[in-house]
Amino acid sequence: MDENRPTSEERDDGMPIIRVTSHDGAARTPSPGKSTHIRSKSQDMLSRGASKVLDKIDNRKTERSSSSMQDRLLNLLLSQVIPADGAVDTEKSNTKRPRTYAEKPNFSVGTMSYNFRRFNARIGPVFVFQNRVFRVLSWRKPSHTLSFLAVYSFVCLDPYLLVVVPLAICLFFIMVPAFLARHPPPPSTLPSELYPLGGPPLAPATRIKPAPDLSKDFFRNMRDLQNSMEDFSRLHDEILKRLLPPTNFSDEAYTSVLFIVMFFAVLLLFVTAHLIPWRFVFLLGGWAVIGSNHPFVQDLLEQKASPETIAQQQSEVQSQLHAFAEADIILDPAPEKREVEIFELQHRNPYDREAEWEPWVFTPHPYDPMSPAMIAGDRPKGTRFFEDVVPPRGWKFADKKWTLDLLSREWVEERCITGVEVEVEGERWVSDLAYEFEDDEDDLDSLAESHKSKKMKNKEIGKEKEKKKAIVTWEEGHGRHKLGEWRRRRWVRLVQRVAIDAGKDDGITVVSNE
Repeated sequence: MDENRPTSEERDDGMPIIRVTSHDGAARTPSPGKSTHIRSKSQDMLSRGASKVLDKIDNRKTERSSSSMQDRLLNLLLSQVIPADGAVDTEKSNTKRPRTYAEKPNFSVGTMSYNFRRFNARIGPVFVFQNRVFRVLSWRKPSHTLSFLAVYSFVCLDPYLLVVVPLAICLFFIMVPAFLARHPPPPSTLPSELYPLGGPPLAPATRIKPAPDLSKDFFRNMRDLQNSMEDFSRLHDEILKRLLPPTNFSDEAYTSVLFIVMFFAVLLLFVTAHLIPWRFVFLLGGWAVIGSNHPFVQDLLEQKASPETIAQQQSEVQSQLHAFAEADIILDPAPEKREVEIFELQHRNPYDREAEWEPWVFTPHPYDPMSPAMIAGDRPKGTRFFEDVVPPRGWKFADKKWTLDLLSREWVEERCITGVEVEVEGERWVSDLAYEFEDDEDDLDSLAESHKSKKMKNKEIGKEKEKKKAIVTWEEGHGRHKLGEWRRRRWVRLVQRVAIDAGKDDGITVVSNE
C-alpha cells in the first residue's frame, strides 16, 4: 500500500455504503436441495449484516446532524456573547487592520476544533527540534555539545561565518538524511561500516505527513503541547514577577534609581561600545552558560550556593538599592495644579427697551459675536446653576470657590474678540454691541412695530421708514452704540490631578483647561 496515498478525508470521498441484493445474478445457476437452503441462509445473514451496517451508518449520520445542530446553537450563543470585530469602538482603535486580517472568520467552536486538530497533527517536528536542542544544551551526549560549542566558537571569532550556518544546516541535516533514505544500506547481516551509494534510488523519498487522528503521535503532540503551554505560563508569570515591579514605577524612588543607572549606561555604551571586544564577550558568555548546564557543574553549584542563600543575597541587594533610593531620590509630592475657567452668560430681549438681564447658562466658551456657534445660530451649551459645574476628568478642585476674573480686557484681547464692550470696573461684564439706527428716537419703536406686523398699512409709510433705517455697524458708528442681547464674564478656579477611576463616569463637564 502506498504510504503517500491520501486518506478518504483528504480526498473528500464519501463513506462507502454496502448494498446487498436478494439475487446473485443470472450467471449463477441455483442448485436444488441443501445447497439452495444454505445459500438462502447465507443471503439472509448477509442481508441482516448489511442492514446492521446501514443502521449504524444512519445512527452515525443522526449523531453528526445532532452534533452539528449543537455546534450551531453554541456558535449562535457565543456570537451573542463575544462581540464581532465591527462592534469595536472606532475611537479606541484608530489604526486600520490589514485586509487579510479583516477577512478572517469570527470565533467558532467547529472551526476552533478543526484547526486545533490540524495544528496538533503538524506540530510534531517542532517538539522534535525542541527536544534535540535540549539534549545538546544539557550534555546528554558530550560529543554533540562539544561539536556545537566548536561551531559556536568559530562563529563568535569570525561573525561572517554566521551566513554559512543556515546553508550548512540545510545540507547536513535535511538533504543528506533525505539522500540516505533514498539509498538505504543492503539487507546484510554482516557488520559493515561503508556501503556503496551508487546506483538508482531503491526507496521512496521521505515525506513529513501529519499525524493521524487518535494515533500515538497525535496524543504525544497533545501531551507536549499541554506541557509547552504550562512552561510558557510559568515563564510569563516569572518574567512579570521579576521585571514589572522594578520598571512600572510602583515604587517611584526605586524605579527612578534604575532609570538613572540605565540612562547613564546608555550614554556610556554609546561612546565606548566600539572599544569592547564583543567577540570574546559572546564566546566566553556562551561557554559559561552552556558549561553551567553540565551535571558536574550543577552539583558543584548546588553544594556551594543553596536556594536560601541566593534568595537572601538578592534580598540584601534589593534592600541596599531601596535604601539608596529613599536617601538620595527626592520626588515631588505636590500634585500638578492648573487653572480652569467658566463663563457666566446673561441674556436680555433686544426689542424691549426696559428689559433686564437674565441669568442664562454657565458655559466653557465665551460665546462671542464671532464664534462659530453664534454665527450658526446655535444656543450656548452648559449648565444653569453654578453648583452643577464639575472639573475635568482626572482633576478635582483645589480651592473652595470660584474667583471673578478682574482682568476682563486681557482675556478679550488674548482671544481677539471684537464687537464687544468691556467693563474695566464694576462687575467686569463683556457685552455684545448691536446694530444701530441713525434715527435714535424712532429706533426701538419702528423695530417693535416691524416685529408685530410684517405688512405696512400703506406703501408711503413703508417707503419713509426704509429711508430712515440707515443701518450702520458698531465699527461705523460715531460713538453711538447699543448693547446686544448677550453678555458674559469669566470665572477661574484651581484644579489638581487625581487618580482616574476607570469605572466612574463623571458625566458632561463644562470646565475647560486654560
